[in-house]
Amino acid sequence: MTDVLVPPAAPPAGGPGAGPAPEGGRGRRAVPAWVWVLPPVAALGFAFLYPLVLVVVESFAAPDGTGFSLEVYAETAASEAFRRALVTTVLLAVGATVGCLLLGFFLSLVIAFAPFPGARFAGRFINVFLAFPSFLITLSLVFVYGTAGLANGLWAGATGEAQGPFDFLTTPWGVLLALITYFTPFVMRPLLAAFSQTETAQIEAAASLGARPLRIVGRVILPDALPALAAGGSLVLVLCMNEFGIILFTGAKDVVTLPMLVYTTAILESDYTAACAVAVVNIALSCALYGLYRLALARTAAGRGGDRAGA
Repeated sequence: MTDVLVPPAAPPAGGPGAGPAPEGGRGRRAVPAWVWVLPPVAALGFAFLYPLVLVVVESFAAPDGTGFSLEVYAETAASEAFRRALVTTVLLAVGATVGCLLLGFFLSLVIAFAPFPGARFAGRFINVFLAFPSFLITLSLVFVYGTAGLANGLWAGATGEAQGPFDFLTTPWGVLLALITYFTPFVMRPLLAAFSQTETAQIEAAASLGARPLRIVGRVILPDALPALAAGGSLVLVLCMNEFGIILFTGAKDVVTLPMLVYTTAILESDYTAACAVAVVNIALSCALYGLYRLALARTAAGRGGDRAGA
């Protein structure tokens, strides 16, 4: 008699040891990801975005307190103080950015390619310098170039005059010096990172062919450093546009930038609507410059990836 082979019973849907199926034949539904993301996003939005929304809404408030109006923006744009502050802000930011690019590029070249004792320590000190508050740098400049600073003391001791010539820290040139001193490391950091990836073989080959140092810098080093210069320069431009502590701490009363105008309009004049209008203009400029910084940063990363792929 032929044996009949009976196939084994199929295991339960849940596998060995699986429990009974849920009632109604329905499994558990996975919680959507946005449910878990919503609480932290809402908390961050309430903490950071909601105050900005209030500033924007207040800037459109009508003078009589009813409804919205563009009258405040029209009055602000027609104000001589606003136009002067806008020009001063742009000139200081552009001038400080150019100064930081030139000084940062030169110092980065020395640290990266000129062998001297302490070069590695200098490179690490740049990262520590970024953590210093801006008012600390300004205070140090006061002790050097202030009315009773070291430079004036040396001048008075050498010439016998009671008043030295170094009294420019409260002028636009003094503010520019403070901005360049504080923000130059923000340019040096990406430059040092870019120089660390520069192939020394190309520099040695150019030198062996008789190229002079300036030609090597212009033809070999500078092209690789352009993305880092763009990223560092755009970041410094954004930071200088919004700098408040350095200008306030130098005591430069005649130097009024957009952040200083917001401060004086809101705190001293108690005109919060006009202050919000100026702040919105400042925010718009900052966002545009930040977009430029992100673009430069993306191109820097793309350039490094292309170099690695080509290698």
